[in-house]
Amino acid sequence: MDLTGLSLKKKPAKSSLLDTIARVGDRLPDPVLIFVFLIIVLMILSAWAEGAGWSAVNPLSGATVKAESLLSLENIRRLLVEMPATMTAFPPLGLVLVVMLGAAVAERSGLFSALLGGAVRRVPRAALTPCIFVLGVLSHHASDAAYVVMIPLTALVYAQAGRHPLLGIAVAYAGISGAFAGNYIPGQFDVLMLGITEAAAKIIDPNFVMNPLGNWWFTLSIGVVFTPIAWWVADKIVEPRLGKWTGSNSPIGEDEASLGQLTPEQKKGLRHAGIAFLLVVGLFASLTFWPGFSPLIDTEAVGPAQMTPFYKALIAGFFLLFLATGWAFGRATGTVKTHHDAITMMGHGMRDMAPYLVLIFAAAHFIAMFSWSGLGPVLAIKGAELLQGLDLPKPAMLTGLLLMSSGLDIVIGSASAKWSALAPIVVPMLMLVGISPEMTTAAYRMGDSIFNIVTPLASNFPLVLIMCRRWVPNFGIGSLIAMMIPFSIAFMVAGLSLVMIWVGFDLPVGPHAPATYTVALGSAR
Repeated sequence: MDLTGLSLKKKPAKSSLLDTIARVGDRLPDPVLIFVFLIIVLMILSAWAEGAGWSAVNPLSGATVKAESLLSLENIRRLLVEMPATMTAFPPLGLVLVVMLGAAVAERSGLFSALLGGAVRRVPRAALTPCIFVLGVLSHHASDAAYVVMIPLTALVYAQAGRHPLLGIAVAYAGISGAFAGNYIPGQFDVLMLGITEAAAKIIDPNFVMNPLGNWWFTLSIGVVFTPIAWWVADKIVEPRLGKWTGSNSPIGEDEASLGQLTPEQKKGLRHAGIAFLLVVGLFASLTFWPGFSPLIDTEAVGPAQMTPFYKALIAGFFLLFLATGWAFGRATGTVKTHHDAITMMGHGMRDMAPYLVLIFAAAHFIAMFSWSGLGPVLAIKGAELLQGLDLPKPAMLTGLLLMSSGLDIVIGSASAKWSALAPIVVPMLMLVGISPEMTTAAYRMGDSIFNIVTPLASNFPLVLIMCRRWVPNFGIGSLIAMMIPFSIAFMVAGLSLVMIWVGFDLPVGPHAPATYTVALGSAR
């Protein structure tokens, strides 16, 4: 069947389903208002729970935790007096802002665009599909540049190779968005998600420390495992349905046709950025392994705990890496002439973070008030006792979380917003049944990325649809979903399998981040 002939008018059943999804999504309020609503519900529930005498015994400390009303005099005073501290104490806030200061320079100097464009242009034709998919996974660090640079350029490269340009769009979109849970190199999104996890884990274990590399082995495996799967789906399922590309003229303009063709200045900039990269990596290596002077190693600790300073310093490492490489690239290409330019780029990066700050204000208060109410540990302990009574295997518990995350992803796009609401309950609950916070986060992230490429409510879905229509004018929403569904189904099966294998064999989710969690009476992790 040729997808290029599909349209919404010709497929009323799909149109009706898509219209329903769109209507439901359009009626959902902004995530900020969702958190406000959750806070109101939480306040009412906490008052009722205190009156009902809700309580539970923390198996870690042996202490009894009780529900407390958020409408009490003390908690109302706490809410109003500590409002600034509540927001600034939210763990992911400082971490993400620091990393984004450096990433803003790397993005606005043109480094990310040059890396993506140059890489796509150099892809060997014989290995076009797997290489484009790998670049899509790597492009997660480049934020929206991946969509506006890589996807249209990939379509052009496929057309020049005599293959359907929509296949190029599908492969790139699958790598960028469908495999969003994976990456070969940790980055700012790992910091954000695991920072939210840390706040939730502290409900049960106040000594829990976030490891920015806590999902690395799992996310790396997604990139490795999904690549051949995407290759097979693209070549065996999607390309035959698209049919042979017979277009003679490219709809891409002259400026876009030159996209990704590196200028001599950009090539020089990439060389300088590479040198800066090696210098930053060398600096951190020396601070970790230099005999007699290794501030990033805790010599007084035992075992994996010795690496704690190194993991905590990775936030500064990401910042310096992005800043140094972006600045070096900008100096060579002329986009950063003085230090004022770099500082201006940082300011623009913080300006783009304004919507995130508004969301964080609401999310931080929801999580903090959840902690004040005592409902977090009570619900987690009671939920853990229920799960233990059901005697479900750990893979089954995480499968449930993955499927729930996937379902929510169809109507709510923000991964961090959903995780901010879910983490205070599911992270402590699964800790008490032996699943580590890192493994719980990995399962959630896997579920969150599966339907990114098939939901019309995804923020970049309309952009991808417009790119498709530049090559096939009558290409409809249903056509795009039909083209991407095989990737989603394959990724779901593979993602579920990875989660079950990981927790079933107790494989480390990242460096010094086990899949299981040991609950020891009276002691921390």
